[in-house]
Amino acid sequence: MSDLPKARIRPASNWSVIWVLPLIALLIGGWLAYRAFSEAGIEIKVHFESGDGIQANKTELIYRGISVGTVTDLHIADDMKGVIATIEIKKEAEPYLSKGTRFWLVKPRISLGGVTGLETLVSGVYIAIEPAQGEPEREFVALKEPPGMSDDLPGLHITLKAERLGSLEQGSPVYYKQIQVGQVKSYALGADQKTIEVKVHIDPEYAQLVRKHTRFWNAGGVTVSGGLSGFKVRTESLLSIAAGGIAFATPDHRQDSPPTDPRLPFRLYEDYEAAEAGVKVKLHIRDVSGMQEGRTAVMLNGVQVGTLKKLEMGEHFTEATAELSMDPRTEEMLNENTEFWGVKPSISLAGITGLEALVKGNYIAVRFGKGDSPSREFTIRAKAPPLNTDAPGLHLVLTTDRLGSLDIGSAVLYKQMRVGSVQSYQLSRDQQRVVVGVHIEPEYMHLVNESTRFWNASGVSLKGGLSGIEVKSESLQTLVTGGIAFATPDSKAKAVTGVRRFDLFEDEAKALAVGTVLEIGVENAEGLREGTPIRFKGLEVGKVESLTLNKDLSGVLLKVRITEAEARIAREGTKFWVVKPEFGLARTANLDTLIGGQYLEVQPAQRPGAPQTRFTLSKAPSLDAVREEGLHLVLSAARRGSLKPGAIISYRQVPVGKVTDFELGPTSDRVLIHALIEPRYAPLVRSGSRFWNASGFGVDASLFKGVQVRTESFEAMLESGIAFATPNNPEMGGPATPGQTFALFDGAEDAWLQWAPKIRLEK
Repeated sequence: MSDLPKARIRPASNWSVIWVLPLIALLIGGWLAYRAFSEAGIEIKVHFESGDGIQANKTELIYRGISVGTVTDLHIADDMKGVIATIEIKKEAEPYLSKGTRFWLVKPRISLGGVTGLETLVSGVYIAIEPAQGEPEREFVALKEPPGMSDDLPGLHITLKAERLGSLEQGSPVYYKQIQVGQVKSYALGADQKTIEVKVHIDPEYAQLVRKHTRFWNAGGVTVSGGLSGFKVRTESLLSIAAGGIAFATPDHRQDSPPTDPRLPFRLYEDYEAAEAGVKVKLHIRDVSGMQEGRTAVMLNGVQVGTLKKLEMGEHFTEATAELSMDPRTEEMLNENTEFWGVKPSISLAGITGLEALVKGNYIAVRFGKGDSPSREFTIRAKAPPLNTDAPGLHLVLTTDRLGSLDIGSAVLYKQMRVGSVQSYQLSRDQQRVVVGVHIEPEYMHLVNESTRFWNASGVSLKGGLSGIEVKSESLQTLVTGGIAFATPDSKAKAVTGVRRFDLFEDEAKALAVGTVLEIGVENAEGLREGTPIRFKGLEVGKVESLTLNKDLSGVLLKVRITEAEARIAREGTKFWVVKPEFGLARTANLDTLIGGQYLEVQPAQRPGAPQTRFTLSKAPSLDAVREEGLHLVLSAARRGSLKPGAIISYRQVPVGKVTDFELGPTSDRVLIHALIEPRYAPLVRSGSRFWNASGFGVDASLFKGVQVRTESFEAMLESGIAFATPNNPEMGGPATPGQTFALFDGAEDAWLQWAPKIRLEK
């Protein structure tokens, strides 16, 4: 037992490793408590009208797409007029929870302007916040609608003032040349409770388009205007039809306008037309018949410069007050001497006035006067005022033999465009002519110079024939009320200054007469008259200007004016003849002369000779001799019989040529008949050919054979004709030569009718 070791006894320690674990847990807990305290959110309360869609511990508070808080509790307000949502917001947002901070509920919204909050269809509704720094606040009232765009957003922020809102709403687009460049931020009644203030934002890249004189108008919906001449539909875009919109532009005459001052409001016009003609003018008027608000135009020399916008009757309905919206370009011309008058169709013994109003409707005419005192209020005249003699422009005096249908106010036309008017008319001092005072508008003064020719353009000019009828009138207005037209042949002639006298010709032809004057002697003027045309190959190359008897009464002298190819016609060798209607059983020609009258045909000299201005009327040559080619022959006969130019020449009863002319032979014992054989049939005529008169018909009668009737052809029986035959070889002889003479027999021998040579014709 004594061998066993003796135990060593040591005192036990009070510390143990197991106590490390609670210490670590305590440290972690403290750190977690500190972290929870430091990161704990801030609770706020937001009052909503309805809690529809809001859920505790699910609905989030979103700022620019990032969650910054969550709804932790939702309960009904003490006054039962809404709900209160308790929201825990991240602590870093504490500096932005002030009285200016705004909250609103975002949920799907569908309107004419588009669809918003579409993302909430998946994630559910959420609460949006617009933070603002300032005095701290923990209880808020949510907005009923999403707020407008922030004024801090980059771009141009301006205010428009309108009389009514129309179809505009928050988010409505703003257009420039149909491109969206901004939108409506908000709108509210103005301080005067009569106008509406519309806040607009223009995107930064388009801000420079808005100038000091820029005009804005309501582009919502559709604008329809029209009349008898048609209608016009105007809209800015399909979106603006439904959701409304605003458009703007800077007038062309204000392109140098400086940049706008954002603090100054703009006027929002009712429509495009109002924006274009925005100067207000008050007009006192007695007769309002035919005038309509928004449609009656204000016209200046045929150009619309304004529109009647409002029409209000006076207390006793004896006078009305009209509000005109005038083109901005007229602003500096509206002075105390400006005159307005109504224009409507009027029929009187003096003529018809205001004819154009039948189509356009009654309108108000304006004439701006000289003066330094601007005015915006006028009294309308009962009728058009007389033209001032000192009015800017060119004042002319025209003299004429008769007035025609001209009247004061009749148009003066240049190329059918009105450039002036008739001011006055009176008899000359010797009582033999009429003196007409004419005014040319200033912008057209350069059209008149020393070479200008004026003519009376009243009424209708009618000419025609079987080929058609031409009716010519300068214009519908001159047809009824008369008018004067003019032309200036030489644009480089000396300019006209001051009052200048001109002749007023009867018509355009006499006023603009040019060319070479010739004289033609005729035995009688039957069928000819002043104005008878002169033609060459169907084209008019001149006219007869006058007809006078010779001093010895031996004939008539025609004075004609050649206006085309006068250098070739006014030459030695030229021939003139009268073209008359021709009637016959087999030939009828020139029927157009039955309506249009006879005319003179001219054949210029084949070889230009010496210049010549006096001619004698020639006998009408055959057109075939003048115009056709072929084999020309001469037939010699004892008498002409019934032959005349145009008679048919036949071979085996096939027409192959015509008689072109006839004359007595040199010794007057024979008649020489000129014939023309068509080129294709020229080989048929040989030196041995025999020609005979085939006119009419022959009758052979006997007791045993009966009666035989002979004729070359139906045409020859009715009118006249010649036939020929060529013998067989070798008697046929050689080809006939041009101008060769053949004997013309009274009839054919039986042997000639049996001849049948084979002669090849050219194709």
